[in-house]
Amino acid sequence: MCVCGIVYCMTGDPSPDGPDEFPSEEEIPDEPVTVDDIDPFSVDDDDFEDIDDFAAAEWKNQSTADERIRTVINRTTTPKSASDISDTALVSETKARTTLNKLAEEGIVRSHQTDSGKLYSRDPEWHLLKQIRKLASSKTLVNQIQRIKQELTEYKSKYDVDGPEELLISDTELGQTELDDISHWRTAKRELSHLRAAYRLKEAKEQASIVGDPEDRRTGTQTTTPSNNRTPLQ
Repeated sequence: MCVCGIVYCMTGDPSPDGPDEFPSEEEIPDEPVTVDDIDPFSVDDDDFEDIDDFAAAEWKNQSTADERIRTVINRTTTPKSASDISDTALVSETKARTTLNKLAEEGIVRSHQTDSGKLYSRDPEWHLLKQIRKLASSKTLVNQIQRIKQELTEYKSKYDVDGPEELLISDTELGQTELDDISHWRTAKRELSHLRAAYRLKEAKEQASIVGDPEDRRTGTQTTTPSNNRTPLQ
């Protein structure tokens, strides 16, 4: 009996009366079975010469073609052809083109017609709205806003300017540290704008949830009293 068979017998649901069959002396391995003897992967790595091929086989085995195409296009900011995306997503070019065109109709993907054919990339507006919706559901949204505001305050205090652009054109000698701070400062400003948009979305959803039936909306009656403990956005 192979090792896997023994492990199955050991970990399977035993009957109340015990197993019906026991391995013979010849079938029992000489050495005890250890964790190292158990292969956790569903694909045999002996079939592949390259770790990338092995990882690709695992990904293909554990996901659908549509899931892989969505994963690839969500990371595609530079327009690419259906052929390029199909290679990365491990699907046929026909399948990639069909799915990408469908996603383009849904507004998730942007398509660009060129002389050499159609190119695809993720829709930046859809991707941004997806990020904002995710941030709006965070329980630490207010804390994140305060953290970023504190970071921006520290940059302003450190360089005595209102923003990274002013620092860039100032007379301050810019070394690698200053250039890194400018980059991080810009990122923080962008992140704060996203967090504020998420906060407003969260507020709008909460306001919508306190409105009752259509009659309430027409008369302005609220069926639930809004909380006065909400932290104001600044």
